[in-house]
Amino acid sequence: MRVLITGGAGFIGSHLTEAYLERGDEVYIVDDLSTGSEDNLRHLKENPAYQNRLFVHIDTILNEPTLLELTGICDIVFHLAAAVGVQYVLDHPLELIRTNIQGTEMVLKLCDKFKKKVLVASTSEVYGKHLHAPLVETDNIIYGPSSKFRWSYAASKLMDEFTALAYYRTTGLQVIIARLFNTVGPRQTGAYGMVIPRLVGQALKNEPLTVYGDGTQTRTFTDVADVVRSLMGLMDSEKTVGEVFNIGGIGEISILDLALKIIKMTGSSSQIDLIPYDKAFGKDFEDMQRRVPSTEKLLSYIGFEPSSGLDDILAKVIASLKG
Repeated sequence: MRVLITGGAGFIGSHLTEAYLERGDEVYIVDDLSTGSEDNLRHLKENPAYQNRLFVHIDTILNEPTLLELTGICDIVFHLAAAVGVQYVLDHPLELIRTNIQGTEMVLKLCDKFKKKVLVASTSEVYGKHLHAPLVETDNIIYGPSSKFRWSYAASKLMDEFTALAYYRTTGLQVIIARLFNTVGPRQTGAYGMVIPRLVGQALKNEPLTVYGDGTQTRTFTDVADVVRSLMGLMDSEKTVGEVFNIGGIGEISILDLALKIIKMTGSSSQIDLIPYDKAFGKDFEDMQRRVPSTEKLLSYIGFEPSSGLDDILAKVIASLKG
């Protein structure tokens, strides 16, 4: 099988690429390296078993001729390319909208042209400011004002979902939507605001761990290996087309407790610095206080749900950052 992965040089994309190569498939990647890195693929490029089955195109998904060719020759498409990370979103607001909305429309248009099954990666951020748990796929959406530009990311990904479902309902395009909850693992960088690699990196250097706000905001973290298995399972299933699925881990932890756990697991002498949101991100930021997924639908459709605990996830990240 030939698999096209947009954003395949990114954190999640590179792990998905590796899984399909291990399965014996051909993988075609298009990535502009805005948040991805060729370093994520180096070990795959250097593996003799993969050299005739991995094809990497450094390009934007807005380049229609490139995407046209790749979509035409591949059997299935994973659309992971997106502007990601709180800091990146706040620093590149126009690029965010172009990439997430125009780029997704381009991918869907070409998948529809060639009638290729496509999975669109969305985000738990689309739920907005809910305080209840767990979040289920049919929950309402609650956003802050447009003056808080942090919500532009959530709104753009929700528009991606609407567009994908519109293609499904209008043209019959085989579309699957996966809402990812705080995916973590080796090869993830803290450069764009990702909390676990940032805090682990600080702890390993015995630097202060910077926790934004008062640290009471809670998250559920998901092992990238579980995410990859879920994505592949959703794509392989005949029942998942036209549906939206949460992919999330187990447990819930405050960011302050997360920082304390990281200090303990790394044996660090670091202290914790609480940084007000406006000092860290400026006036355009507003946080989600709680984000906990229901994965019952995922389990009922493909018989799988993520099960890795936070300690196991952190152990992997710590080991990878120690080198």
